[in-house]
Amino acid sequence: MPQMRLDKLLSDMGIASRKELRDIIRSGRVQVNGVVEKHPETRVDPDAAELLFDGKPLRYQKFHYYMLDKPVGIVTATEDRKQQTVLDLLTPEMRRMGLFPVGRLDKDTSGLLLLTDDGEFAHRVISPKSCIKKRYYAEVEGEVDAEDAAAFSRGILLADGTQCLPAALENLGGGRCIVTVMEGKYHQVRRMLASRGKPVLTLRRLSIGGLVLDDALGSGAWRELDEKDLCTLFNG
Repeated sequence: MPQMRLDKLLSDMGIASRKELRDIIRSGRVQVNGVVEKHPETRVDPDAAELLFDGKPLRYQKFHYYMLDKPVGIVTATEDRKQQTVLDLLTPEMRRMGLFPVGRLDKDTSGLLLLTDDGEFAHRVISPKSCIKKRYYAEVEGEVDAEDAAAFSRGILLADGTQCLPAALENLGGGRCIVTVMEGKYHQVRRMLASRGKPVLTLRRLSIGGLVLDDALGSGAWRELDEKDLCTLFNG
């Protein structure tokens, strides 16, 4: 990997802002390969350099991947002047990494949301060409039936002319169901169910590909994804 300025490298890792890091480095809090480095402009190899910050080792990652259990009432955006966004749930260090949501969940939908700073990864997950399934748990007014399931399997045509790809609808009884889609059109699951006369009361995303939301997280919590998680996502 090409060499990077030390302050840029540490900023990408979420340690602090570039401006703050200039003072931090000059104060002698950073070591590079066992030597205190006080010059922010010093160029280092992210893959080879041994870095210490306040005596603690740092590990450089080019990209970062997280799963978040998005709560209801939070906006899927990187910023909003009036409403709390999913990035507001993260630590200051994480907010400095340049993370953004992969796709979106509307304000009234909870569940699995991916966050990353890897644009190519995000495109791969979102693109219908990737055929990555997204599973949702829904509670609706009324009761879904076999005719609804058959309509989903054919592909729902929405009132505005939008054609949805074939999807799966599993009836759990009591107005509860599981919806599986392979695309992410605007409010798609809600609109598909509403088109069948079954307005959504509750909607929660359970999984993306083979990656299932970690129930141990709790609403508003997050965890970093490892290589195994990413493989599961694309191979599930």
